[in-house]
Amino acid sequence: MSVECCRSPHEQMIMDKAAGKVNKFRATHERVFKILDKIETAKPQIDIERALYFTQGMQETEGQHLNLRWAKSLMKCAENMTVYIDDDQLLAGRIGYQGRYGVLYPELDGDFLDTAVVDLPTRDNSPFSISQADADIVVKEIAPYWKGKTYHETLAKTLPADVHALTYDDPDGMVSRFIVNETASFRSSNQWVHDFDKVLKRGFGGLRDEFTVQLEALDPLSPGDNVDKKPFLQAAILVCEAVIVWAKRHAALAMELAEKCADPVRKAELLKMAEVCNHVPEHPARTFYEACQSQWFTQMFSRLEQKTGTIISNGRMDQYLYPFYKQDIEAGILTDDQAIEYVELMYVGMAQYIDLYISPTGGAFNEGYAHWEAVTIGGQTPDGLDATNELTYLFLRSKREFPHHYPDLAARIHARAPERFLAEVAETIKEGSGFPKLINDEEVIPLHLAKGAKFEEIYDYSVSGCAEIRMPNRDTYTAGGCYINFVAALESVFFNGKMLKFGDAQLSIETGDVTKMETWEEFWNAYKAQHINFLKIAFEQQYYVIKTRARHFAAPMGSALHDLAMKHCIDIHQPYIPEGIDLGYFEFMGVGTLVDSMSAIKKFVFEEKKVTMTEVLEAMKNNFEGQEDLRALMMTAPCFGNNDPYADSIARDLDQLCVGYAEKYQRELGVFLDLRYVPFTSHVPFGKVVCATPNGRYAGTSLSDGSSASHGADKNGPTAVLLSNYTSKNFNHRERAARLVNIKFTPKCVQGEEGTQKLVHFIRTFCDLRLWHIQFNVVNAETLRLAQENPEAYRTLIVRIAGYSAYFCDLSKDLQNDLIRRTAHENM
Repeated sequence: MSVECCRSPHEQMIMDKAAGKVNKFRATHERVFKILDKIETAKPQIDIERALYFTQGMQETEGQHLNLRWAKSLMKCAENMTVYIDDDQLLAGRIGYQGRYGVLYPELDGDFLDTAVVDLPTRDNSPFSISQADADIVVKEIAPYWKGKTYHETLAKTLPADVHALTYDDPDGMVSRFIVNETASFRSSNQWVHDFDKVLKRGFGGLRDEFTVQLEALDPLSPGDNVDKKPFLQAAILVCEAVIVWAKRHAALAMELAEKCADPVRKAELLKMAEVCNHVPEHPARTFYEACQSQWFTQMFSRLEQKTGTIISNGRMDQYLYPFYKQDIEAGILTDDQAIEYVELMYVGMAQYIDLYISPTGGAFNEGYAHWEAVTIGGQTPDGLDATNELTYLFLRSKREFPHHYPDLAARIHARAPERFLAEVAETIKEGSGFPKLINDEEVIPLHLAKGAKFEEIYDYSVSGCAEIRMPNRDTYTAGGCYINFVAALESVFFNGKMLKFGDAQLSIETGDVTKMETWEEFWNAYKAQHINFLKIAFEQQYYVIKTRARHFAAPMGSALHDLAMKHCIDIHQPYIPEGIDLGYFEFMGVGTLVDSMSAIKKFVFEEKKVTMTEVLEAMKNNFEGQEDLRALMMTAPCFGNNDPYADSIARDLDQLCVGYAEKYQRELGVFLDLRYVPFTSHVPFGKVVCATPNGRYAGTSLSDGSSASHGADKNGPTAVLLSNYTSKNFNHRERAARLVNIKFTPKCVQGEEGTQKLVHFIRTFCDLRLWHIQFNVVNAETLRLAQENPEAYRTLIVRIAGYSAYFCDLSKDLQNDLIRRTAHENM
């Protein structure tokens, strides 16, 4: 295994492991290493208990208020599901089989669940195993109940013909077109963050008592109170009790295991665990250990409640855990190493739950067992001061020593961030496993103030999901957003509303014969018409999503942890909660590919007239076969990501089309539906439906990802990528959301103290330019190629993908190639 002489620490760890060397951190993290040894590379299996008991609960409560049905079904799960305490663990609980596991949410995809369980074990991307006995239960007992009742079916039947045509490739909506793609039907909720601090300080027992007082204060003669508020509050009370029941079952199991345990050390651990689980999360946490266990119960139960897109994030753990840490450190009952161990035991618990996507579209969006249970560190306090503390640095230290890609770590950066914090962030990035991703307070905070947030709310935001943020008690919008393939809009210009992959189907509007367009303005206006039509379809699609979701989903626990939901007795999945801020998004797919293509057309067809539109059209049809010289010429056009005003002005104009449309029409939907550039891994399947493009990209290959440059097009270094993002933004609009930027460095580029300082300066530049997000891969391309050729030897190689990290060998060949093709910068 020969790679370049300069390796990242993570690459070196892979080499050492292959050579039989012991990880240098194992001695100080022995407990979590032992757990990882058992589960790290195991194929995930499907646990059906949540689906089975939830289905039974819904069967038994038909006709009742949806929140109450949901809470009763969750109580059935809490009372009946198998409870687990893993060997070597100090934190009790999981929601599925021991090892790596996924659970089913038949309320989402029960209409094709029976066929999916047959395909899941052998599918190419992110396979799951399932026992024959469990598969039989799915087919015979679970799936039949949900036929005709799922949200997916309702949405597919509701969409008008023109919207359906750009959304789905079949009448039943089983297969996506990957043109204007809805995401609301393969998750119950968009990314979300709970107010975990509320549980730690008040406990579910305290919350239950508060809700009981609220219930008793209702007007017994009011129809609104009796029909809506009463069952809502009953559901909130019941779900609090369900979490307590579930925790006490774990306490009983810990006591039972302790009685049978012959090892006095482990016996004492189990007895302590029983004591802790009897106390939390019913009551407020008293110690750091209890706070971790209480948070873990809350986090796990939220996964029982619903399938949250990108998994429930963990919020600002260095803030809400800090009082417990400080108190226990001062009392002499906790050390830094013990604090790290408790947190990492939570991490390995997270790592065993795999977010399972049944639908082919969901699986394509989230390759490599994607996960985004973001832990937020750094940032500012609610009064605007720097928030870093001792625990912040322990989280960074853990990421440098903990050899796994769970959880997702996100660092908030602001203009007054301490130099030590930035240096340790840089050192952690240099490790090479992709952590942490960075979110910029200087962009996020002003934008949300403009959208109505209070200072103390937005100063206290948490990173949520891939690159988004949440204000836990102010955000109220949960619907998944729409992904728009604007490169397909360009293809629609060339083929007059059609696409090569879909033959004679008239998918979009007719904009005329492209070969007869004589000026750039004429071509731009044709593209603009296609672009606006795609936006029209997307906004109509989201309108139907908003109108239909409320009848299908409830979140009694999520609502119980939300101040506004409880104040107004309205579930968080309802379309409107008074005083809330409804923040949604639509996705710009393939901006780099699109900009570079339009730049090539403008320069070589209309300005320099070196190429005719007919030649470009034929090259696209033929995938550049026999037209290699034309392809080489088109690839020399100015490209996005190089701080080139020629290309960046096109990107800004495209951005303006989106934010201008959103400004005009988003409030008709009752939400902020803002422009976002965050593809997850969907730029790969979206690229598969698009023919060859004028920038030289071959048919079927991936589009550019996020707001990063096209593969290999960024020739002027990483700072130029940042500047292109800066100059292409319309800062005079508030209709903006996240932009995901991927940067790939060679380890040599960031080597040593000089490399650390260069990276710190680069991060400060990112901050000064008010860009939303950035993330890094620090890896040699040869390492990725070797891992592709010899996956078993590189089984634990971690890479950064799109807002999350994953094992490189768990990714499809297409996505692996996408990562390899990204420009690896050797200088800053």
